[in-house]
Amino acid sequence: MSALDHFDTWQLVALASALGWASGIRLYAVLFVTGLLGYFGWVTLPHGLAVLEHPYVLVAAGFMGFVEFFADKIPGVDSLWDFVHTLVRIPAGAALAAGVFGGQGAPAVIAAAILGGSLAAGSHFAKAGSRAVINTSPEPFSNWTASLTEDLGVGVLLWLAFAHPLAALALVIVLLLIAAWLLPKLWRGLRRLFGAAGRLRGLGDRRETRA
Repeated sequence: MSALDHFDTWQLVALASALGWASGIRLYAVLFVTGLLGYFGWVTLPHGLAVLEHPYVLVAAGFMGFVEFFADKIPGVDSLWDFVHTLVRIPAGAALAAGVFGGQGAPAVIAAAILGGSLAAGSHFAKAGSRAVINTSPEPFSNWTASLTEDLGVGVLLWLAFAHPLAALALVIVLLLIAAWLLPKLWRGLRRLFGAAGRLRGLGDRRETRA
């Protein structure tokens, strides 16, 4: 059985943090894997996450996870997928973290939702920004490498969240620091990229006008 059979506050914080962060990268895999672990009794989920064990939820999450696995590996499609899921991953990360603290009282639930949503936003924007930069390269291999690395990273984080919660919390903190360092650089890179694209478009429009 999981190390989370008997929950304490730090284990709950670690699980909420890990689920929030991972949801910003692979939401459907998080839902499916977490629900599957509870369904087969390999871990005891907090009461607020028990709904993930329902077969309907598992089928829906599994199907969407299957679609996402391939969509995330197609250059251009992955960025479109990320853009659409800005409206999905962040609130879902908040909801999952809140579910970890279900039954712990409203203040704990609200605090967990803020934590989970913020972590999901951080990982989502770091992922989406990195992919937008990677997609400027014409070859697909860097995209595939990034996607498979994300798959592996989410899997490792989920395993740690249930087997070694405090190690998972430490990893989330490290990832958060990396994202805080990376996001401004990605933002500056994307601004330069869109600025260059705008200048090239303006030059093309002027040439067409002269012609």
